[in-house]
Amino acid sequence: FFFLMIRRPPRSTQSRSSAASDVYKRQVHRGAETTFDISADLIELGTTPVAVISAGAKSILDIPKTLEYLETQGVAVLGYQTDDFPMFFISKSGYKVSQKVENAQEAANIIKTSFYDLCFRNGILIGVPVPAEEEANGEKIQVAIEQAIRECDEQKITGPNITPYLLRRINELTEGDSSRSNVALIKNNAKTGALISVELSKILNNS
Repeated sequence: FFFLMIRRPPRSTQSRSSAASDVYKRQVHRGAETTFDISADLIELGTTPVAVISAGAKSILDIPKTLEYLETQGVAVLGYQTDDFPMFFISKSGYKVSQKVENAQEAANIIKTSFYDLCFRNGILIGVPVPAEEEANGEKIQVAIEQAIRECDEQKITGPNITPYLLRRINELTEGDSSRSNVALIKNNAKTGALISVELSKILNNS
């Protein structure tokens, strides 16, 4: 799933107001306890001082295992104006975040303290819920996910072909609702990430 990334630059090139953005995926797939299908990005997040602004994990993934793995890697999971970890198309997964942050300034202060003051080497994940007016119908999404997964198993689709198939099929089954939410959450991630970046720049320039 997509996210905006704020990263501390190497010391040799470090600018007091430096921030970067990128597009990544990271996830623990369903059935990972037998397939070990865990994205390498999760490991990277545990060893790199980077703040990830994300709409949470895709509904097709294993949310509790993803959160458990992040905890194992020492990654703080924050909720942007929410106590509940977001689930991509849906604003709430039912699983709690480590800490709620109320605004961009609070998030920026945590990033500054973690990366610049304490020099932690692991990342931070900031979950940003999709805007309520753009949120997909949770029940409709869940029914579509279960059907898509069942069809995926029946067709014996495996490996890197699983996620593209599931997302395409879910979009078909929800008649485009999932895609509309997807576009909205990408825009919201970018907006929230920009706000946090601005606040971080202010804090670093004044310190």
